[in-house]
Amino acid sequence: MTDATALKHDVFQAIADPTRRRMLMLLSQREMPISELSAHFPQSRTAVVKHLQILSDAKLVHGRKSGREKIYRLQPEPLRELHDWLAYFERFWENKLAMLKFSLEAETAADSGEIRE
Repeated sequence: MTDATALKHDVFQAIADPTRRRMLMLLSQREMPISELSAHFPQSRTAVVKHLQILSDAKLVHGRKSGREKIYRLQPEPLRELHDWLAYFERFWENKLAMLKFSLEAETAADSGEIRE
């Protein structure tokens, strides 16, 4: 893969498409030939192959020839980059959820106080 291809099809761009995300989910269960994978999508086999090429360029899947078919399997290692990037922002969500919990508990306590009066 050339540097230009790597930039063109990085992990973030590869998973940006819902069809490719679904392909990754299917391949996370087991290896599949193109014909079986194609059966899960309304697109043509050619369109499915193009999606697989983008995933392959991002090193998220690997295809091997088996007779006349090509069998694809998930290569989850590049997803670590995505995980690490998202983990950085997770702390912001944790903070927001803690604030929401505090607010809801305070509101519930206030409502309970109003009922008693």
